[in-house]
Amino acid sequence: MSSSPIDADRLAAAEPAEAEPRFDIRPHGWVKKTLPRTMFGRSLLIVVMPIVLLQAIATWIFYDRHWVAVSWRLAAGVAGDVALISEALRRAPASQIPPLLARMGAVSDLDLRLRRGARLPPPAADSGTLIGEQLREAMRGRIAAPFIIAAPSDFASVRILVQLPQGVLQVGVPSKRLFSPTTYIFVMWMVGSSLVLLAVAIVFLRNQVKSLRRLAAAADAFGKGRPAPPLKIEGALEVRQAAVAFLRMRDRIQRQIRQRTQMLAGVSHDLRTPLTRMKLALALLGEDAVVAELKSDVAEMAHMVDGYLDFVRGEGDETPVETDVALLLEEVAATARREGTPLSLSLPPEYVMPLRPNALKRCLGNLIGNARRHGSRVWLGGVAAADGIDILIDDDGPGIPPADRERVFRPFIRLDTARSPATGGIGLGLTIARDVARSHGGEVYLEDSPHGGLRARVHLPR
Repeated sequence: MSSSPIDADRLAAAEPAEAEPRFDIRPHGWVKKTLPRTMFGRSLLIVVMPIVLLQAIATWIFYDRHWVAVSWRLAAGVAGDVALISEALRRAPASQIPPLLARMGAVSDLDLRLRRGARLPPPAADSGTLIGEQLREAMRGRIAAPFIIAAPSDFASVRILVQLPQGVLQVGVPSKRLFSPTTYIFVMWMVGSSLVLLAVAIVFLRNQVKSLRRLAAAADAFGKGRPAPPLKIEGALEVRQAAVAFLRMRDRIQRQIRQRTQMLAGVSHDLRTPLTRMKLALALLGEDAVVAELKSDVAEMAHMVDGYLDFVRGEGDETPVETDVALLLEEVAATARREGTPLSLSLPPEYVMPLRPNALKRCLGNLIGNARRHGSRVWLGGVAAADGIDILIDDDGPGIPPADRERVFRPFIRLDTARSPATGGIGLGLTIARDVARSHGGEVYLEDSPHGGLRARVHLPR
């Protein structure tokens, strides 16, 4: 009599164990790399860009319409006053020029001086400013005499020199006659209002993004099997809906785990009890070829049941604790050496992270046992990764073809071409190892070993 083997192909087709995809959250393309990566930065950019665009349009309209028109009118007013003063001085007797200059300067708010017998100096280089051009155009349309406009770089005051028959009329124009204070008020209003709007936007956006960050942290902690603080439902409507959906999903998963654990307790009791009775009954039958074959079938069935229960039970009830990975590897290596495994250990730097120590020891023990059965020596070590740590188990055995490295993680799959059927096991060691790694938010990968065999890489994120 022989036991019927488990239909591994049927079980593998029903329960495929594919590797979890590695999600790349880095932006691609120079445009996306230039833009802010966080939601807060992009939301702030959405708020800031319309404000900047609006201010640019308002500034252009103000410069093109208001400021240019007002400055032209001020320049035309100054040019008109200078033209009237010049015409009055042309017709005034010499004795009346000093009192006339005093009266006109007081009325027009201009500094008037007449240098008798003087001639205009050669014109200096034109500064090319808007005020200078507008004042020059206004003077040309109102006075026929030669003139020169001299303006310093800061435009604190402007000097106009006009050639008259009596000499050179020097007109000092204060800045308030040519500049409007509304220009600075407008600029200050735009900048001030923009800063206030930006501050208000930052406060509101930070509060909105905070709820998303908490949801992401809770989901990440749950995916890694770590305890997470209670998630408060807050934020915008869409964020609240996402939080509620996550909480319901988490409750369903936890309820499913509890139901599976309760079911396994019953399965363990229901299966082990008849197997024990069968063993006792076989022990009373004596020793012959049929009884020996029945005992072998019962032992194989018990071994399969134990392996199946180990696979589906997992270590979900163990609480994660802060664990030094290097110390844990030392304990795993000591256990393997006590069992006779020739093992070389390369400890990583001190790295403390929340782990389920017993579950991870079980994961590494399965991988080390698998390497020991198919190789003559085992190498155990750890290396730091960008987002966590990688634990490496190498052997010098025959290895596994790359095309079959994903298939061996399916339950009850054994590659006879790569692994000898006499080595024992029912094809659950790698499945259990990956299940434990995924319960920590990590993964198990199979690669070529530098020692000629197979390398099992256990990635644990921080």
